[in-house]
Amino acid sequence: MYMAEVGLNKSNVARPAPVPMPESLSKVLCLADFEDLARRKLPRPLFGFIAGAAEDNRSLNGNRSAFDGYDFVPRVLVDVSRRSQNISIFGQTYSSPFGIAPVGISALLAYEGDLVLAKAARVAGIPAIMSGTSLISMEEVAEKVPGTWFQAYLPGDAKRIDPLIDRVEAAGFETLVLTVDIPVWANRENNIRAGFSTPLRPSLRLAWDGAIKPSWLLGTMMRTLLTRGMPHFENSFATRGAPILSRNAIRDTTGRDHLNWVDIARIRKKWKGPVVIKGILSAADAGLAKQIGADAIIVSNHGGRQLDGAAPALRVLPRVLDAVPGMPVMVDGGFRRGSDVLKAVALGATCVFAGRPFMYAAVAGGQAGVQRAIQLLGEEVDRNMAMLGVNRVDQLDKSYLLPAHRG
Repeated sequence: MYMAEVGLNKSNVARPAPVPMPESLSKVLCLADFEDLARRKLPRPLFGFIAGAAEDNRSLNGNRSAFDGYDFVPRVLVDVSRRSQNISIFGQTYSSPFGIAPVGISALLAYEGDLVLAKAARVAGIPAIMSGTSLISMEEVAEKVPGTWFQAYLPGDAKRIDPLIDRVEAAGFETLVLTVDIPVWANRENNIRAGFSTPLRPSLRLAWDGAIKPSWLLGTMMRTLLTRGMPHFENSFATRGAPILSRNAIRDTTGRDHLNWVDIARIRKKWKGPVVIKGILSAADAGLAKQIGADAIIVSNHGGRQLDGAAPALRVLPRVLDAVPGMPVMVDGGFRRGSDVLKAVALGATCVFAGRPFMYAAVAGGQAGVQRAIQLLGEEVDRNMAMLGVNRVDQLDKSYLLPAHRG
């Protein structure tokens, strides 16, 4: 059975022990099972926010169907008794070739969601990226879960960029992830139909949606209000942002359409640690990221939540890798199975990230739910490595894949 190895990180701090897993979670057999549990627990607007994407969901659905484009070609009669999923990124050893992608407003979906995701990742020894649209301060997460990466959405006002980056550095984050695929916010009709907005506007319909989900109302919303007060967008700027629930407050998300590679190059010179550029689909852009000194990139179409019809990340991954030889290239979008992870690794990805399934797991079972999701995905990776005939993930390459031809 796959189990994360307990060890030390660069700061020489031992990983915490896992929280106990309730018996109910033992009935969850794969990541997809968590989605149904989350649907039952979350109010309609909140489930719509996390499950939906842009316009007609073409890119959202395309991310999943892209994995059908490859079949495995396993090797047999190989001694696979010494299997290890370990990978290395920026001098840090991680226990598996997958991590937790940034998910906005996590603490409204699950109690202390940002901490829950980061803590579970640290227990398992995998990377986790904190979202810039989080509702718990970056300082608290950096203190309680060192080693977490931070994702920044750059403010449209250039005068706000440097103070934000200074704050992230002062908080103690080492790895900075810059998401670059949001010059404007997408047309998320699904959110409107579900009644979701940021901030959420009080209404009778919103009150009813919450009231009929008492587990979320009491266990997440009321518990948060009683212990932490009204959640705010804590980390979009150097100062605190708008509250998550307000009739009048307006969240500032404007003015990013003028940002360009000059801004990214200036941040690269300013930031002392690793810089990761997230949201790359073009091989040409990958080359520019390497040229300005980025340490890695994440190939991503934002989970289908930005440009509907944007190519699945897995499909463009090979051409991006060809454009930046020797550079760590990571990827997200649609990963749900260990086989998905290994297909991306065989194509050349250093690591893959998943957001929605781990968020669903946090909604369903808190930190224990996320730990269970990590365990399940890790066990799938382990089994599939054995059946593919490899002991290390870096032994995988394109020879283990065959382009699929479906009738």
